[in-house]
Amino acid sequence: MVGGSNRVTDKDLESQFSLQQNLEQMEIHKVALPQGNQSTWKSLKQRFGEVFFPDDPLHQFKNQTFFKKLVLGLQYLFPIFHWGSEYSLDLLKSDAISGLTIASLAIPQGISYAKLANLPPIIGLYSSFVPPLIYSVLGSSRDLAVGPVSIASLVMGSMLRDAVSPEQQPMLYLQLAFTATFFAGVFQASLGFLRLGFIVDFLSKPTLIGFMGGAAIIVSLQQLKGLLGIVHFTTKMQFIPVMTSVFQHRHEWAWQTIVMGTSFLLFLLITRHISMRRPKLFWVSAAAPLSCVILSTIVSFAFKAQHHGITVIGHLQKGVNPPSGNMLYFHGSFLGLAIKTGIVTGILSLTEGIAVGRTFASLKNYQIDGNKEMMAIGIMNMAGSCASCYVTTGSFSRSAVNYNAGSKTAVSNIVMASAVLVTMLFLMPLFYYTPNVILSAIIITAVIGLIDFGAAIRLWKVDKLDFLAFTSAFFGVLFISVQGGLAIAIGISVFKILIQVTRPNTVVKGVIPGSHSYRSLGQYKEALRVPHFLILGIESPIYFANSTYLQERILRWIREEEETAQKSQYPIKYVILDMAAVSGIDTSGLDTLMELKKILGKKSLELVLANPVAAVAEKLYKSEAWELFSSEGLYMTVAEAIAAISSVEKFYP
Repeated sequence: MVGGSNRVTDKDLESQFSLQQNLEQMEIHKVALPQGNQSTWKSLKQRFGEVFFPDDPLHQFKNQTFFKKLVLGLQYLFPIFHWGSEYSLDLLKSDAISGLTIASLAIPQGISYAKLANLPPIIGLYSSFVPPLIYSVLGSSRDLAVGPVSIASLVMGSMLRDAVSPEQQPMLYLQLAFTATFFAGVFQASLGFLRLGFIVDFLSKPTLIGFMGGAAIIVSLQQLKGLLGIVHFTTKMQFIPVMTSVFQHRHEWAWQTIVMGTSFLLFLLITRHISMRRPKLFWVSAAAPLSCVILSTIVSFAFKAQHHGITVIGHLQKGVNPPSGNMLYFHGSFLGLAIKTGIVTGILSLTEGIAVGRTFASLKNYQIDGNKEMMAIGIMNMAGSCASCYVTTGSFSRSAVNYNAGSKTAVSNIVMASAVLVTMLFLMPLFYYTPNVILSAIIITAVIGLIDFGAAIRLWKVDKLDFLAFTSAFFGVLFISVQGGLAIAIGISVFKILIQVTRPNTVVKGVIPGSHSYRSLGQYKEALRVPHFLILGIESPIYFANSTYLQERILRWIREEEETAQKSQYPIKYVILDMAAVSGIDTSGLDTLMELKKILGKKSLELVLANPVAAVAEKLYKSEAWELFSSEGLYMTVAEAIAAISSVEKFYP
């Protein structure tokens, strides 16, 4: 039984307790009810505000003139008006440097990630142009660098390819990609507008780390097709089929491709390592992908690489994003697939974007509004789907470069988009001879940072259940599928919540010598049991989902304590429930307390409640439980409960 080591002899315990507590001198207080009798409407309104508006976003509008409210409203909806009025030439210099720096990374990554999503390379550049411009107007983060990201690209490509072949039906595939992007935006913006951002939190960090780690390995293994020069490669996204395909087609391996691919991959990994070891040299890894593209293109052109088994990107269309609103797919048998893909990629991109934004906001000591960010990212994707873009969000790698390069505002996104625009208008022919193997190397370098085995070790040390969630999501992606791994990740996150909700923790408490403080016997070795009393702490709200379990667990505690107390001359007479950690209770919980009171009464035991918070006290008062407990079964603290009962029972004369 927990806390068994805290037992001392009954004689010693009695003498210590009577000496240290001075029970007869303790003043007994009544349990107070919340001050002010609010109407039902006011109570619901207050609760609604706490749930959906915990940050009180409208507080800045109080006691302001109409014109001031109008200005504040524009600044709230369009943050660019907030910082734009104070923008200076010095800020522009910093943003221009950071914008050009992330552009050198965004251009090759955009082309590579489009390939990962089974889309034409030019779509990746389109997606690095329009969305950053929209985010710079609507977004509240100063450091978020917007564009395509690896995980969302992988998931979109995997989910759509299961139903539609991008090689056999390229136009339909493109339509579904744009439509999925539109629904991702609708879902994201709706969450922000309805203040439902907490739904995204159901994907816990351990499961997300496991999912991304597994996906990163699958992405890297898929790039073996490009690194080895394999022509006939599996379209499946599981570890075993991918590795089987690699070795079954080893006769297709091209040494020229392998030499070029491994050389540039090694170069990229070295530059990444240098930037990680010395953050001031961030520009080394930031410029490396574009440098590899330029150098490999020159080598490919000079030696006519396409005639030696090295495939190249080929023709890329010049010009700005063509409109694609007429390509959105709102009817037909694949509409459900587009919606499902949009929701899944929307959740993943939203989770990544907000997490990245909050990370860098905390480093610069400012705050971002999560719900506003959801709306900004959602509107950005909705607009992007009509401008030949696919799902975009804030990228951690590009945002880290943006932060280290000294970005001051979202103008860095505008500068990056301008650089991409120049590239699309004038530099597209230069990518004709760029080898595909370089794109594979860039993808591997970008996603390898998502594999975090250090986090797995920390999870194992701190929380075994979190470690189980991590490993389940990780191996689910590797051996089942990307969608299956995501489903496992979400399922485990929800299961963990259900476990914690339906199986709350209860502890046996004892008194700390020399104080009136009662703490868990399992946590404090010096805590001592109180003769005749069983003090239980409940560490969660009590409501319909856990009330039956709590009743059974409390009765088990009592049974175990009674079996132990049979050997003592001080049998249990009172059971005290410390309600300090019970933040709320519903009618099922009230019924459980009253039923426990009756069950224990038949055993000649008294149930006593101590330290109920305001919300619980109010519910008790409005129910029959108040009359049942209020006379001699409801106290402000555990110490006062023991003092009052002891003075009547004369336990310690």
